[in-house]
Amino acid sequence: MIRDRLKRMTLEQKVGQLFMCGFDDTKPNEPILRLISDYHIGGVNYFRRNAQTPEQVAVLSAELQQASGTPLLISIDQEGGMAAGIERGVTLMPGNMALSATGDTQGAYEAALIAGRELRAMGINMDFAPCMDINNNPSNPVIGVRSYGECPNRVAIMGSAAIKGYQEAGVVATVKHFPGHGDTDTDSHKELPLVAHDRKHLHEVELFPFKQAIAAGADAVMTAHIIFPAYEDQDLPATLSHKILTGLLRTELGFKGVITTDCMEMNAILKGVGVGLGAVMAIEAGADLVLISHQFDLQSEGIEAVIAAVRSGRISEARIEESVERLLLLKQKNGLFKQPEPVNTSAVGTDESLVFARSLSERSITLIKNEGRFPLQPDARTLIVWPNMRPVSETSEPLGQETTLGKVLTGRLTELKEQVIGVEPSEGEIANVLSISEGYEQVIVATYNAHFFPGQQRLVQELAERNDINLIVVSLRLPYDLTAFPKVKTYLACYENKPLSIRSLAKVLMGDIPARGRLPVTVGPYGSK
Repeated sequence: MIRDRLKRMTLEQKVGQLFMCGFDDTKPNEPILRLISDYHIGGVNYFRRNAQTPEQVAVLSAELQQASGTPLLISIDQEGGMAAGIERGVTLMPGNMALSATGDTQGAYEAALIAGRELRAMGINMDFAPCMDINNNPSNPVIGVRSYGECPNRVAIMGSAAIKGYQEAGVVATVKHFPGHGDTDTDSHKELPLVAHDRKHLHEVELFPFKQAIAAGADAVMTAHIIFPAYEDQDLPATLSHKILTGLLRTELGFKGVITTDCMEMNAILKGVGVGLGAVMAIEAGADLVLISHQFDLQSEGIEAVIAAVRSGRISEARIEESVERLLLLKQKNGLFKQPEPVNTSAVGTDESLVFARSLSERSITLIKNEGRFPLQPDARTLIVWPNMRPVSETSEPLGQETTLGKVLTGRLTELKEQVIGVEPSEGEIANVLSISEGYEQVIVATYNAHFFPGQQRLVQELAERNDINLIVVSLRLPYDLTAFPKVKTYLACYENKPLSIRSLAKVLMGDIPARGRLPVTVGPYGSK
């Protein structure tokens, strides 16, 4: 069937299948419908901008599929925790580092299985997850808690369990970001990073989880826009490198599934070779699916550039057909050529699934340092200092102020005040907190990536110098914050600032449940080693 379908396709239809595009609406709009009808794209990528409720997403998916002559891969970044394309009405599972802190491999599998089933119920058949980068660089600005940790074996085991869960649910698991985005201190959304390790180190560390993912039968691999001089002697990111995608991934590691690029509108590509030439080079390198997530003019530019490259003889039509066949086989494997079932999201966000997610979250909270008075004393006057977090990207948007620790603990403490400050507090905010805190016996400071914000660091450092308060610091994202204020006596990590995690943290702070999590990374003298 696949070969017959391929024979009937025009060049434009074949090339279109190699592109996945995003759009800016909650229902099919003119740009995405034109990309489907005129450019014959093979997939659509969702972001938060596309998702309101599970039922709305399911209807949207069905309408997009009806508009396409060939079934669409419909994808989303639903890693869990801090990186989730849809949260409302679904079971948002803890993210990778929180899952890893539980040490529960079976839990990682079941979390992916539940999340996968919910995605499939919404018509989403491809997840850009799990992230199998090793976060062995505390200064990494983009991976962090999206990683299972710093141990290659732990990342491999947890990630392979997630792959099994997603794919049993009928969702394409996409391991990322090959060959590894963990040991960088720059964000490829903004610039072009470089990982300078030699081949021996790469095979023992960065590549190890990907080799295990291939052995576990991962359907797809997403490339990284990062330079790896150990395999590519030109200044080409992995996404555009034939030596890496074909030589390393296909030939050396034996991967037979679909290779998809990360978004080509990221500055590492956009400000380099550009989207049009980048799309041509990615396909020449060995990519099967080119992701262009946002702008119609760049999406059409990429598709038209590849069509022109085929017509000029730069890319052979046989090379295009190789990727089209691989993509169509993946769609067939996941049942996309079958008659679609009626929209039914009744199994999304069930009480049973939420109970399971809560169990994982509660087991993830990690008490890293306990040299003070812990848990909280209910009768002590308590001040909570809470960072006012702002969105940082479409797939990793920090919680606003709907759920804060103060709101969760209201009624549990005799006297409680919550003071909200900026994520990079001003001199005035710092002085105000220091002044207010003088009237309180126990102070809880919630930090958010304080590793990157000197104001948060200074506030905690000054509070830690005082002997008249019981200071407890909790990190709401990166656990590395502790390294900035080693004098803090009591320090907890909860890896994410989602409502589920905050409620779990509150239970641990009050002594309702023990802190059972274990650090998946090294933080000063503490950690997994």
